[in-house]
Amino acid sequence: MEGNPRFEASQQLPDVRYAEFARSLGLQGIFVDTPEALSTAWQQALQADCPVLLEVKTDPEVAPLPPHITLKQAKAFMASMVKGDRGTVQVLSDTASQLFHKKS
Repeated sequence: MEGNPRFEASQQLPDVRYAEFARSLGLQGIFVDTPEALSTAWQQALQADCPVLLEVKTDPEVAPLPPHITLKQAKAFMASMVKGDRGTVQVLSDTASQLFHKKS
Protein backbone atom coordinates (compact mmCIF):
# COMPACT_ATOMS: atom_id res chain seq x y z
CA MET A 1 0.00 0.00 0.00
CA GLU A 2 1.23 3.45 -0.86
CA GLY A 3 1.94 6.14 1.73
CA ASN A 4 -0.60 8.42 0.06
CA PRO A 5 -2.93 6.17 -1.96
CA ARG A 6 -4.33 7.52 -5.18
CA PHE A 7 -7.57 6.26 -6.56
CA GLU A 8 -7.32 6.50 -10.34
CA ALA A 9 -10.99 7.41 -10.76
CA SER A 10 -10.46 10.54 -8.66
CA GLN A 11 -7.20 11.62 -10.29
CA GLN A 12 -8.46 12.50 -13.77
CA LEU A 13 -10.91 15.37 -13.63
CA PRO A 14 -12.88 16.48 -16.67
CA ASP A 15 -11.77 19.69 -18.33
CA VAL A 16 -14.49 21.97 -16.97
CA ARG A 17 -13.99 25.67 -17.54
CA TYR A 18 -15.35 26.86 -14.21
CA ALA A 19 -14.68 30.57 -14.75
CA GLU A 20 -16.53 30.48 -18.08
CA PHE A 21 -19.41 28.61 -16.47
CA ALA A 22 -19.61 31.24 -13.71
CA ARG A 23 -19.77 34.00 -16.34
CA SER A 24 -22.58 32.13 -18.14
CA LEU A 25 -24.57 32.35 -14.89
CA GLY A 26 -24.02 36.10 -14.58
CA LEU A 27 -21.21 35.87 -12.02
CA GLN A 28 -17.68 37.09 -12.45
CA GLY A 29 -15.28 34.30 -13.45
CA ILE A 30 -11.52 34.73 -13.33
CA PHE A 31 -9.11 32.12 -14.70
CA VAL A 32 -5.48 32.13 -13.56
CA ASP A 33 -2.82 29.89 -15.08
CA THR A 34 0.42 31.64 -14.10
CA PRO A 35 1.76 32.53 -10.66
CA GLU A 36 2.35 36.10 -11.82
CA ALA A 37 -1.36 36.65 -12.50
CA LEU A 38 -2.60 35.40 -9.12
CA SER A 39 -2.14 38.64 -7.16
CA THR A 40 -4.04 40.69 -9.72
CA ALA A 41 -6.79 38.07 -9.88
CA TRP A 42 -7.23 38.18 -6.09
CA GLN A 43 -7.40 41.99 -6.19
CA GLN A 44 -10.09 41.82 -8.88
CA ALA A 45 -12.06 39.22 -6.93
CA LEU A 46 -11.92 41.12 -3.66
CA GLN A 47 -12.95 44.40 -5.31
CA ALA A 48 -15.84 42.91 -7.27
CA ASP A 49 -19.41 44.00 -6.57
CA CYS A 50 -20.83 40.54 -7.35
CA PRO A 51 -19.99 36.92 -6.52
CA VAL A 52 -16.71 35.78 -8.07
CA LEU A 53 -15.38 32.36 -8.96
CA LEU A 54 -11.58 32.31 -8.96
CA GLU A 55 -10.33 29.33 -10.99
CA VAL A 56 -6.61 28.68 -10.47
CA LYS A 57 -4.76 26.08 -12.51
CA THR A 58 -2.29 24.23 -10.29
CA ASP A 59 0.23 21.44 -10.63
CA PRO A 60 -1.42 18.20 -9.45
CA GLU A 61 1.96 16.83 -8.38
CA VAL A 62 2.57 19.60 -5.83
CA ALA A 63 1.01 18.91 -2.46
CA PRO A 64 -0.62 22.14 -1.25
CA LEU A 65 0.53 23.11 2.21
CA PRO A 66 -1.58 25.38 4.40
CA PRO A 67 0.16 28.62 5.37
CA HIS A 68 0.00 27.76 9.09
CA ILE A 69 1.79 24.39 8.83
CA THR A 70 4.61 23.84 11.30
CA LEU A 71 8.00 22.41 10.41
CA LYS A 72 7.17 19.36 12.54
CA GLN A 73 3.96 18.77 10.55
CA ALA A 74 5.80 19.23 7.24
CA LYS A 75 8.43 16.70 8.30
CA ALA A 76 5.70 14.21 9.25
CA PHE A 77 4.06 14.70 5.85
CA MET A 78 7.35 14.14 4.05
CA ALA A 79 8.09 11.05 6.16
CA SER A 80 4.73 9.55 5.19
CA MET A 81 5.45 10.22 1.51
CA VAL A 82 8.69 8.23 1.64
CA LYS A 83 6.67 5.11 2.42
CA GLY A 84 6.09 4.36 -1.24
CA ASP A 85 3.95 6.94 -3.01
CA ARG A 86 4.44 7.24 -6.77
CA GLY A 87 6.34 10.34 -7.77
CA THR A 88 7.69 10.80 -4.25
CA VAL A 89 10.92 12.48 -5.30
CA GLN A 90 9.20 15.17 -7.37
CA VAL A 91 6.45 15.78 -4.80
CA LEU A 92 8.97 16.09 -1.96
CA SER A 93 11.13 18.42 -4.02
CA ASP A 94 8.19 20.69 -4.89
CA THR A 95 6.85 20.60 -1.34
CA ALA A 96 10.25 21.43 0.15
CA SER A 97 10.45 24.33 -2.26
CA GLN A 98 7.18 25.68 -0.81
CA LEU A 99 8.59 25.45 2.71
CA PHE A 100 11.86 27.19 1.92
CA HIS A 101 10.28 29.95 -0.16
CA LYS A 102 7.47 30.56 2.34
CA LYS A 103 7.26 34.16 3.45
CA SER A 104 7.46 34.74 7.19
